[in-house]
Amino acid sequence: MVRGLIPDPVARQPWQVIVPLTLLVTFGSTVLYSAGGGSLYPWALTHFLRFFVFLAMAIVISRVRQPTFKQLAYPLYGVVVVLLVLVEAIGGIAGGSQRWLNLGFMTLQPSELMKPLIVLVLARFYDDLPPSMTASWRALVPAAALLGVPAGLIIIQPDLGTALAVTFGAVVVVFLSGVPLWWFISAAVVGAVAAPLAFFTVLHDYQRQRVFVFLDPAKDPLGTGYHILQSTIAIGSGGLFGKGFGNGSQSHLDYLPEAHTDFVFATMAEEWGMLGGLFVIGTFAWIIHWGMRVARDAPDRFAQLLAAGMTFTIFFYVCINLMMVMGLAPVVGIPLPFMSHGGSSMMTNMICIGTIMAVENWTRQAPRALS
Repeated sequence: MVRGLIPDPVARQPWQVIVPLTLLVTFGSTVLYSAGGGSLYPWALTHFLRFFVFLAMAIVISRVRQPTFKQLAYPLYGVVVVLLVLVEAIGGIAGGSQRWLNLGFMTLQPSELMKPLIVLVLARFYDDLPPSMTASWRALVPAAALLGVPAGLIIIQPDLGTALAVTFGAVVVVFLSGVPLWWFISAAVVGAVAAPLAFFTVLHDYQRQRVFVFLDPAKDPLGTGYHILQSTIAIGSGGLFGKGFGNGSQSHLDYLPEAHTDFVFATMAEEWGMLGGLFVIGTFAWIIHWGMRVARDAPDRFAQLLAAGMTFTIFFYVCINLMMVMGLAPVVGIPLPFMSHGGSSMMTNMICIGTIMAVENWTRQAPRALS
């Protein structure tokens, strides 16, 4: 009865994920309002408005048919690789990194677009690959090249955090495609042997310092260990119920760095306590569960790989950021989805959400097997 009163275009939207996302973004805007000193500017209002702009974009993406996704995979990948090359040639430099292109009307970070695109292009690649070739070199070498080119361009910016996010999404798709497990075991062994050498020869000095600080943040509490120490102090001081809205001393007295971006969870935990943290983590768990359910129920190989890869891309963001602010991982500059202020992060994650919504639509429209 109620459904008949609601227009069909509204009723068929995936409210089971839109409602939790809206609650999470609203909570994030509340935290940003407090971090901004009780003001809607410069963070809270723009964060809230960006979400609805990108939600509209996600709904548009969700209406795109599967053949169109497949047709656009390689062309879009090529365009973003060209943009990454342009970043290296003429990109803007900020904070010692060269990651952005000034387009006049906006500043674009092409590496963010590569996170969902690497999932799309590898899902297309493995969907086209004959099952008989899954265990041959043809299943690995082209995929490694598709990953290696953008990952290499991102690393030299330098932006290790984004390169790791791109690599993680790609590895998930490769793993789920059914390639031999011993490939991953061999890669892990090679990685364990090469890691010490890469640590001293490939990483920049500031990246090595982040690892040392992670191992012993108290060694330099006013220097390289400052971020982690202040974050853990903020989270711990919140206790069970928090200090109360607007009463976070670590963020309001500017002890907590990047309180509105990378360390927004610490800002939230100080004021809302463990209960606020459980709400955030529980909401993310609901979203991840929805994404994996969509992947499980997807009608074909391409759709399954696409939905799972997009879901794990969001999971990577959440997992690394939460581990970072709690001192369980080195600081790598990865924001918390839907809560940290930042247009590029919101855009990337809403592209992932829109793509999963599209797969859900494909499943709904697929012919049902006769029972």
